[in-house]
Parts: sequence; structure tokens; C-alpha cells
Amino acid sequence: MGRRQGLRAIVVAITLLGLGGCGYSLAGRGSFLPEYIRVIGVPEFTNATTVFEVERRVSERVRGELIGRGRYKIVATEKAAVDAVLTGAISSITVVPVAFNQQQATRYVLVLTAAIEFKDLKTGKVLWGNPAMQFREEFEPTGGAVIADASEFFGQDTNALERIATEFGRSVVSALLEAF
Repeated sequence: MGRRQGLRAIVVAITLLGLGGCGYSLAGRGSFLPEYIRVIGVPEFTNATTVFEVERRVSERVRGELIGRGRYKIVATEKAAVDAVLTGAISSITVVPVAFNQQQATRYVLVLTAAIEFKDLKTGKVLWGNPAMQFREEFEPTGGAVIADASEFFGQDTNALERIATEFGRSVVSALLEAF
């Protein structure tokens, strides 16, 4: 019996040692980017929606999230001496009712859609991209108001654009750095 337990302990120890180099890392801390990428350009996203300044806020939140990861220098242009560039084009922001009472919608989902591309300027290759990345957030209108479009929603809830830009920025950076 003692010999069997000793053998089991050795197998467990070898297995645990092998897991140390398996490539796993803490969520939010991993990166599949090449080591030579140190400076990332994040120019202002483009905006094809009617929502005023959504491109500015989303671009700022993406930059802030990248800066928060602490591994890269982030600049607001692709014209500087950068190793890679992250570009985005916000194509739509829609508001869709998802819950109703007898008279009107009581809950909505807001969907922000954007094309995102991360390009390695040294090799000229696109390292990551998503032509239709979506971020969704559910909300209840204040005061029982009926919401017809995204501009109306953001006019009603001034903090909503900040919340959505922040969460979208986190989603983009997580997808980019962790290759999900």
C-alpha cells in the first residue's frame, strides 16, 4: 500500500509540474500578440450612426482599457511610430423592445455593432478582426417612456453612453488580447 501511494504522489507531482507551462494565464492578463508590439495606435473610430460622439467615447474607452493592461504604449493615431494599429467603424446602434406590459414596452436591448481590425504594421498582417462585433445591454426606460431610436435613448439616459462605451471597450480589448 505504501508503495502505491508513493507512486500516486509522484504522478500527481509530475502532472502539477507539467501544468506550470501549459500557457494558461489569469483572465484579463493574457496576450497572444507578438513580443515586438509595444506601441499601439488607436485612432478615433468612425461613426455611421445618428448617435452624437459615440465614436469619441468608444475610442477613448478602448484606449483606456489597453492602457489599463499596462503592457503597451497607446497613442491616438496610426501615423506615429506604432507597431500595430486598432481601427474601428461603428455601423449601427439599435434599440429593440424585449419585454412588454399590456400597453407598451417595459424593457429594451441596445445593440452596438462595429467592425474592428487589429493590424501588425511590421508584417502587414491582420492579427485579429471582427467585421460585426456586437455589444448588447438591456435597460428599462425611465418614467415609462417609449423609445423609438438610439438617439432618443441616449438623450433620456445621459450615463448610458458612458456605460456602453466602457463595456464595449472591455469586450474589444479582451477579445484582442486574449484571442477569444
